[in-house]
Amino acid sequence: MFSPASFDFLNELSVNNDREWFKANQTRYEQQVRTPALQFIKAMQPSVLALSPRLTAVPKKVGGSMMRPQRDSRFSKDKTPYKTNVGIQFRHFQGKDVHAPGLYLHIANDGCFLGAGIWHPESKALNAIRSCIDENPNGYKKALKALTQAGFNMEGSQLIRPPKGYDKSHPMLEELKRKDFIAIKAISIEQVCAADFGDFCSTEFEHCQQLMRYLCFALDLDY
Repeated sequence: MFSPASFDFLNELSVNNDREWFKANQTRYEQQVRTPALQFIKAMQPSVLALSPRLTAVPKKVGGSMMRPQRDSRFSKDKTPYKTNVGIQFRHFQGKDVHAPGLYLHIANDGCFLGAGIWHPESKALNAIRSCIDENPNGYKKALKALTQAGFNMEGSQLIRPPKGYDKSHPMLEELKRKDFIAIKAISIEQVCAADFGDFCSTEFEHCQQLMRYLCFALDLDY
C-alpha cells in the first residue's frame, strides 16, 4: 500500500509547501499518499474491529480515519498550509475528535511510529484518568509492563509539579503528572513499505490492549 513514492511526495512537499505546488501535484498526492492510506485503513478494518467493535476504521477522504492534509496555522508562527506527514487514527466511536482513546499511525520522513492511548484529554477526562490511576494502580501498572515488553514507551506532555489534590510523595506521581497518556513505538520506513505492514500493525496494536481497556474504563466508555 505505502511505498517509497509516498515518502518522496512528502519530502517534496516539505520544500514546496504552498497551495500552488500542491494543486499542481494533486494527482500525485491522490495516487501516492491518499489512496495508499485509504487502502491501508480498509485493510485494517477487520483487525481493528477484532480488537474492539467500539473502534472505528473509516476509509473516507473527509471525516474518516485519515487526518486531513491541511494544517491549522491560525495560532502558529509556521504558516505553511500542509502537513508533511500522514496521520491515521482508529479512535473510539464515542469520541468526537482526535482527543479520544484510539490507535494511531504516523508516517513521515523524519520519523514513523505507532501510538495508542489518548492525546490532550480535556480536563474532565484527564481528572478521571488520574483518579483511576490513584484508586486502581495495579491495572495501570500491568498495562505499562505489557507496553514496555513490546517496545512501547509512554510519551507526551507532563506537569512539573504534582497535580492538584495529589501529594508529591504519591507512589504513582510521575504517571499522575502526565497530560497525555500515549504509548509510542518507532518504526522504520522499510517496515511501512513492507507487504505485510497491515499484519505487523495488527500485532503491535494487540500489545496496547491493556492500556486501551484501562483508559476506556477510566472514562466510563465501553471497549
